[in-house]
Amino acid sequence: MVLRILHWVCRLILGGIFLYAGYTKVDNPLQFAAALEAYQLFPPHVVLWIMKGFPWLEIGLGLVLLLGTAIRYTATLAGALLLVFVVIMLITYLRGIEADCGCFGVGERISLFTLTRDFLFILPALFLAIQPKRGRSRRPSRLV
Repeated sequence: MVLRILHWVCRLILGGIFLYAGYTKVDNPLQFAAALEAYQLFPPHVVLWIMKGFPWLEIGLGLVLLLGTAIRYTATLAGALLLVFVVIMLITYLRGIEADCGCFGVGERISLFTLTRDFLFILPALFLAIQPKRGRSRRPSRLV
């Protein structure tokens, strides 16, 4: 029962994070592009590609997580994306570049707080990726 509730809570948290993050980027694509540019890791044509497509990927992942379809695959993809985000932010931070995180809009500089927060977002994804959803038994019923 506890694992079932934790599974549900992790889906809500992770799905909500991805929906909100995607929405903030769709709502302000140029600000998202500026945040990406500030990382000084991507050429301009890649920034434009990320700006146009990535928010919709986040929204899609959020919706699929909330709907409960293909949870293991979706959570694995979400966790991998979060890990990539954290690594990119860490590289930027260690290079001494003061850039906005871009995670939930603008105005939030990459810091130890944002790195830790985003790393902790990986935990519900990891739980969902390794913990099967417990439900009714799928064993065939016995005939008398």
